[in-house]
Amino acid sequence: MRGRASVAAGLAAAVILLPVVGAQADPKPTLAEAKAKLTKLNKQMDDIVDDFNAANEKWKKAKKQYDKVNVAFKKQDTQVQALRAGVVGVAVTNYQTGDFRTLSGLFTAENPDAMLQTMALIDQLAVGRSKSLTEFETAIKGLRTQREAKKKTYQDAAGVKDELVKKKKKADRMVAEQVKLLREMGAYNPGNTNSAGQIYTGPASGNALAALEFAYAQIGKPYRYGGTGPGSWDCSGLVQASWAKGGVNLPRTSYEMWSWGASRRVSVNALEPGDLVWHSGFGHVGLYAGDNKVVHSPQTGDVVKITSLSEYNPDKAVRP
Repeated sequence: MRGRASVAAGLAAAVILLPVVGAQADPKPTLAEAKAKLTKLNKQMDDIVDDFNAANEKWKKAKKQYDKVNVAFKKQDTQVQALRAGVVGVAVTNYQTGDFRTLSGLFTAENPDAMLQTMALIDQLAVGRSKSLTEFETAIKGLRTQREAKKKTYQDAAGVKDELVKKKKKADRMVAEQVKLLREMGAYNPGNTNSAGQIYTGPASGNALAALEFAYAQIGKPYRYGGTGPGSWDCSGLVQASWAKGGVNLPRTSYEMWSWGASRRVSVNALEPGDLVWHSGFGHVGLYAGDNKVVHSPQTGDVVKITSLSEYNPDKAVRP
């Protein structure tokens, strides 16, 4: 018994000393691993945000078209109701008075003049009734057309809305990963939605000066995907709003901006203040500020800021 007890005690001790592998938490990534993962996420997020912004613009256009069709439908419906009331009124009047009474005047008229007046009145009633019915029938056909257009436009808009919701969910998941990593690294910057920004003192002039003055005034405000101000911005939202101050209407997404500037592309070796600059694809755009600086809204957990041209490392540029 004593031997068995000793063995049991030894086994118990061994079990206690064995590492509980299943209960161990996953080891935290090293700083280098976290930075590498964040860089990869940021690159993926650029493309996701551009897709989201494109879908959002598509939804806005679809909704605007639906609203326009809906107004036309309601207007047509109002016209149909008014004409319907007129047609019903004619029918009721004819029933109450009876055309036969008017026709009887043809036979009871005492002289040819009275007979001619009666015939003219009959013609007038017939023409008026025919016109009312024709207008009503035309309006009904128009209403059917508007109803079909309204239905199709609504279905199209609903489909676009579903697409937008899916892209937003994907972007939200990515943002959550970015924020988690940044907090673990102690590098999350919430920014200040009321930041007073900075004053631009660079070499720009004219429209480019107006664009850069606006962009600099946003420095310190947080990056938010889909952000178009005034308290937060994504990269293309900032560039679009800045150049709007310079009198140029740019598309919403960074890829669309690149396409828009097909005939305005310039070498990155000949940049001028106000030029749009991209790096590593088409998902991220900023503004060259002169003096080897770029002002841009980088990514989740960061703020609108100035980055050196060498750090930004542009490989494409467009001059608005």
